[in-house]
Amino acid sequence: MFKAILWVGLGGFLGSIGRYLTGLLFTDPGSGSFPWGTFAANILGCFLVGLFYGLSRQYDWFDSYLSLLLIVGFCGGFTTFSSFAYENITLLQEGNYAIFILYSSISFVTGLLAVVGGMMIIR
Repeated sequence: MFKAILWVGLGGFLGSIGRYLTGLLFTDPGSGSFPWGTFAANILGCFLVGLFYGLSRQYDWFDSYLSLLLIVGFCGGFTTFSSFAYENITLLQEGNYAIFILYSSISFVTGLLAVVGGMMIIR
């Protein structure tokens, strides 16, 4: 069990760094209220979950520790649902209802499609 916790922790460490860098890469100060950095991290993270899940089902070399490292740890640290929820509350409090609806809707739908896309690439 301790070994599994270490793999998850290492993945989470790397995923959190990746999330921070993705936020820097996709955040444009002139882009208005839409939180592009969080959106990009969530969609890419969903795609990676689908890709890693597909690999784990397809190949024997993708063992349970690699799944813990990449799916639970890395993707768990990389995706940002707590930031997503906070930003949605902020959009509502600021009266940005249209952006709230747009951001919530496309994040949900695109996230599901990204998971399916990642799985389909492996097939």
